[in-house]
Amino acid sequence: MKICVVGTGYVGLSLSALLSQKYHVIALDISKEKVDLINQGISPINDDELISYLNDKSLDLKATINNKEAYENADYIIVATPTNYDTEIGSFDTSNVEIVISDCIKLNPNSTIIIKSTVPLGFTDKMRRKYRKREIIFSPEFLRESKALYDNLYPSRIVVGDTTTKAIKFGEMLLACSKKSKSEKLLFNMSSKEAEAVKLFSNTFLAMRVAFFNELDSFSEINNISTEKIIDGVSSDPRIGNYYNNPSFGYGGYCLPKDTKQLLANFGEIPNNIIKAVVESNDTRKDFIVESIIKKKPKTVGVYRLIMKKGSDNYRESAVLDIVEKLLREKIEIIIYEPFIDEIKFKQIDIVSNLSDFISRSDLIVANRISSELKLVSNKVYSRDLFREN
Repeated sequence: MKICVVGTGYVGLSLSALLSQKYHVIALDISKEKVDLINQGISPINDDELISYLNDKSLDLKATINNKEAYENADYIIVATPTNYDTEIGSFDTSNVEIVISDCIKLNPNSTIIIKSTVPLGFTDKMRRKYRKREIIFSPEFLRESKALYDNLYPSRIVVGDTTTKAIKFGEMLLACSKKSKSEKLLFNMSSKEAEAVKLFSNTFLAMRVAFFNELDSFSEINNISTEKIIDGVSSDPRIGNYYNNPSFGYGGYCLPKDTKQLLANFGEIPNNIIKAVVESNDTRKDFIVESIIKKKPKTVGVYRLIMKKGSDNYRESAVLDIVEKLLREKIEIIIYEPFIDEIKFKQIDIVSNLSDFISRSDLIVANRISSELKLVSNKVYSRDLFREN
């Protein structure tokens, strides 16, 4: 069996590594640099399991920039290209996904197309009607950045948006390549719309949880009481649980900001309060953080890392970026320490590459997540990272 995976971001590359343990996988990407690294057994993504598997495991995996080589004779074509929320149209921009589907059908009309990109409710049915092709299936991913392969090896569940033989087979393939027991109830087959909804509601619930503990933290800070003690007391209830409860500057990253907005857009005229509040709460939290920083009257604010969490190698949709933008509007002088940025400027802000220089120049250091690098200057640090967890 030949499987083509389109896109070698953390979703596509982790699926490529997972499935190539048992199947012949061709990973397609537009970046020759990434393709060359993968073919050398080097992960272009900061992910411990991916780094180990590409370097040490015997995988039947090849990366290419050649569409024909990738699509031709593939039994399954997995689409893992990113979708961003477009505020102008009030929905995900699915243009890249649609281009891939069109190319797939032109070059390999008999393939089964699996959409792993997050899409609006009803998108899969729309593609089936447009191309008159039944074998277009949505199967959401539930992966953490920097833990993508681990989460594929130890999945919480496998959801496939179809009940056909090929759809069931795909779910079984994912399970067979994982390290989970085949006897566990992990496979869920349902309609495409139901699978699309599972993805959006799952991430919105996680965003709601982040927002809840952030608002708890705002309340505690204003009332001069211990957020940490309150969260410990609240989270000891097994119905609530001691997880995903560490305060932050706001939820961010690849999925939560865009998925919450997409779900709210899909609600349309359907009555709702909670979903709308989840989106609004994140903006309120960022405003609160900025106000807290301003009250400290710093002359120069040093922003320690733009990435959202430890282990990340990107700052896409990071809440820290919004904090920076809001501080700039308040005419506050800012410098940034971010090793992932090679330039000397970011949005006209100085990038300070030397940590000691960064610390000495900062009156106040703002950090979404605290590192041991800041241990000796904790008196300068403003953060809501109480439990030192992502």
